[in-house]
Amino acid sequence: MKVVRLPGIHHDGNAVLVSGSLGHLLINAGTSWYQSLQVERIMGQLEGERLDRILLTSRRFPVSGGAAHVAEGFGGIPVHIHPDGQAALETGDFFTTWANRYDSDMPRTATEGLSEEDVFPMGGGEVIPLHLPGHASEGMGFHIPHLSTLVVGALLPRADRPTRWDLPGGSLIDIIASMKRIKHLNLSSIVPLQGPAIRGKEHVQEVLDRHLAFHEEAVNNEGRPPSSWDRPAPTAVWLTPRTPWPLEEQESV
Repeated sequence: MKVVRLPGIHHDGNAVLVSGSLGHLLINAGTSWYQSLQVERIMGQLEGERLDRILLTSRRFPVSGGAAHVAEGFGGIPVHIHPDGQAALETGDFFTTWANRYDSDMPRTATEGLSEEDVFPMGGGEVIPLHLPGHASEGMGFHIPHLSTLVVGALLPRADRPTRWDLPGGSLIDIIASMKRIKHLNLSSIVPLQGPAIRGKEHVQEVLDRHLAFHEEAVNNEGRPPSSWDRPAPTAVWLTPRTPWPLEEQESV
């Protein structure tokens, strides 16, 4: 089984291609800005084989905006998302997807519901959906147990950037619960929304502890981030620490 991260371009989130003897699936599709290039990147990895389905971590434009085009590019394959996000994608809701903040329309995207019962066998391993609400009520992560890897979206934007809970469908309390659930998986690797994978069990735990402590502090601050932090850019689905958090650390992996 092979897992390839296709790094996000500009505002795009990371897309992750999972391949096995039983087929190929894509986790997250990026924005609609580079959707044609995304199809070409995937085709280059598949070398003539077929992409079977797309799994989305949320409705947010950085991961969902290109899903309709990518799905059509591979013959109209299914796009899966938690039921809480289906209506927004199928109606092209540019507000709750956050597409309006990118001065973009949200392509109407046909979807199929996704739950934790929908396990995807790949041959040599499987992909297991986990409901991880907080940044958005429909938030999902995709666990690849035999690789001790989790692919997430905006719940963990980067190692050095905590997620926002003030976007439509967000919940600070749910973020904390989802972070604790991830910690209990004792992962070796997390692929966040953007940037490099977070690797090494010790480093993964350090990153999760830092994010968890920040959000627990926000609860004690009546649900607000520190007043000294910069106001998020209109397109940002994360908060930016005033004193930078480390993005990468030296790890023995």
